[in-house]
Amino acid sequence: MTDTIRAITVEPGQADSLSVEEFNAPVPGDDELLVRGLALGVCGTDHDLNSGGYGWAPDGHKRLIIGHESLGEVVSAPEGSGFEAGDHVVGVVRRPDPEPCGACARGEFDMCRNGKYRERGIKEIDGFGAEQWVVHKDFVVKVDDALGVAGALLEPTSVVAKAWDQVDRLGNRAWFEPSSVVVTGAGPVGLLAALIGKQRGLDVHVVDRVTEGVKPTLVAELGAEYHTGEFRDILDSVDPDIVIETTGAGPLVGAALTHEHPYPVICLLGIREGDKMEVDIAAAGKRMVLNNTAVVGSVNANVDHWRTAAEVLGKADHDWLSSLITRTVPLSRFAEAFEHQDDDIKVLIDLQS
Repeated sequence: MTDTIRAITVEPGQADSLSVEEFNAPVPGDDELLVRGLALGVCGTDHDLNSGGYGWAPDGHKRLIIGHESLGEVVSAPEGSGFEAGDHVVGVVRRPDPEPCGACARGEFDMCRNGKYRERGIKEIDGFGAEQWVVHKDFVVKVDDALGVAGALLEPTSVVAKAWDQVDRLGNRAWFEPSSVVVTGAGPVGLLAALIGKQRGLDVHVVDRVTEGVKPTLVAELGAEYHTGEFRDILDSVDPDIVIETTGAGPLVGAALTHEHPYPVICLLGIREGDKMEVDIAAAGKRMVLNNTAVVGSVNANVDHWRTAAEVLGKADHDWLSSLITRTVPLSRFAEAFEHQDDDIKVLIDLQS
């Protein structure tokens, strides 16, 4: 191992400030693993960091090492930790707040009540966008090395695993045997939500604006049905028991909330601002009351969800998962990962090149 490493950093609040810098190689503490970074996924949050609209550097630092969709290979691990050299692992993103609140104290830091949680590569803790990184043994999850770089999909899969957990909790407040789900958006989160729906034996429908290319193909290969067109018409045709909304688009959210179906569960995962639309809130509320509609917003994931996500990926077709990774760029040309291309689904940065 070298004495210095390269890492991708950003100055939070400063637009277009991404750069690769050199740091002293990290030294693991008594309860920490030393990990060789293999790959890093890039998502909308990373784009927000680069735009200057989001992110917090560690105390006393001007810049933040980004990266929360990690994949690495263990170099060394504490004795008795359950990890050993050569394991492929992914680092959990969120950390409990220092106080902690009641939820964080019970390991439910994804449900933090006071907003003082911290997140690797996003909020007050350096991330995984480096050639080497360290992670506490309680905040790392092993992935099947047969997945290869598709193991970097674990973070978005953990978010979706939590969403399905929320669907179960709401549905099981009474008798609940769903048969169908509509997923809006055929990006990584939407496709992974559809994957879990298929693993559960549901009739899965994915809605997106794209009419051709890799997205419809991936949905078909999953054994799900792909739709484009007017979302309200699709809802009327499918009449799903569950809607998982991943885009945050106002018209899609509004249509889901006002669709007539007895005992639906709607999970909102998308975040977006700027859509203006008129919705009769009273009429929507009436429908929700009369149909026993349950709506939940969901974000992040706790360690149990990460472990569930590892099981999901382990059971999935590895070739299909690999097809979600539409581009991989070397660390030396990391900026290319932030340049949009039409067929992009998941873009990775190879941290060792």
